[in-house]
Amino acid sequence: MRIIETHRAPNPRRVSIFLAEKGIEVRREERDLMSGELRRDEFSTMNPWQRVPVLVLDDGRTISESVAICRYFEELHPEPALFGKSPFGKAEVEMWNRRLEFGLFNAVASVFRHLHPKMASLEVPQVTAWGEANKDKVNYELQRLDRRLADHAFVAGDQYSIADITALVAVDFMKPARLGKPDGFAQVMRWYATVSARPSAAA
Repeated sequence: MRIIETHRAPNPRRVSIFLAEKGIEVRREERDLMSGELRRDEFSTMNPWQRVPVLVLDDGRTISESVAICRYFEELHPEPALFGKSPFGKAEVEMWNRRLEFGLFNAVASVFRHLHPKMASLEVPQVTAWGEANKDKVNYELQRLDRRLADHAFVAGDQYSIADITALVAVDFMKPARLGKPDGFAQVMRWYATVSARPSAAA
């Protein structure tokens, strides 16, 4: 079993943090996102979407998409539960993780992909106006997250979950996207101090 990744990219990092929380070690295989390696036939056969990470099982089957990979390991190693425990808890984690993926995470990624010069060869076409528009979207999503965290220790309630991993990676991704830190959001910063201090955050 191995994970093909670009270690510094945000989606592989989500999987790395998840596995660190679980105490699971999986062999890693690094690919250079910027060199065009993901467009080669060998990789495209494993994931036609040409994105990392990809989990390659011992029998050759592959799983791509970060949350799908995490879900696979959750089924193999249910504890600690990072997708919730009760029916409501599982639904709540799913709800908040999707909100963060489609909201904050996607907005930060859009700023990065459409405004950073190094992404010009990968994001074709780069649409400057879309990147700029997503700066306001990032601020809006941080406001919503701040309100949520005013009444909850973690994003999906009282327990750390994959929703916190998605949010943590999104906030950290603000730096390379040249958005700075969410200093104006007190609850987000309180939560961020807690989750970024977990050993898994360094994975």
